[in-house]
Amino acid sequence: MWQALKENKTTQVLVSYGGLFTSFGTLLCCALPSTLVLMGFGASLAGFLGEFPELIWLSENKEWVFGASFFMLGVSYLGQRYSAKEVCPIDKKEECETTKSWSKPLFFVTLGINLIGAFYAFILPHLL
Repeated sequence: MWQALKENKTTQVLVSYGGLFTSFGTLLCCALPSTLVLMGFGASLAGFLGEFPELIWLSENKEWVFGASFFMLGVSYLGQRYSAKEVCPIDKKEECETTKSWSKPLFFVTLGINLIGAFYAFILPHLL
């Protein structure tokens, strides 16, 4: 399985960016609305949701949103662990090393975004 993933560069890119964008979706569904209400911008949130009513669906189905996000992050993590052991090809060594150097920090930023969103979605409502 990993050999097929390694050879298909499009799949590698989709998995990496999939983790990032699903985490960004968790921020839109849960962290952004909670922050706006917490700061007293409830009317702004109502106007924002009036323009983008699709975000209500994300909030109603936050368990699925976070499940998909953490799943994508897990797949991304496993792919990074596997590719860290691989040697970069000589003809694309510079591109490969650049990608390896920014993929790990990007993963941790994405994980942080997801954890912040999970805090706002599942823990903060019980604290308030």
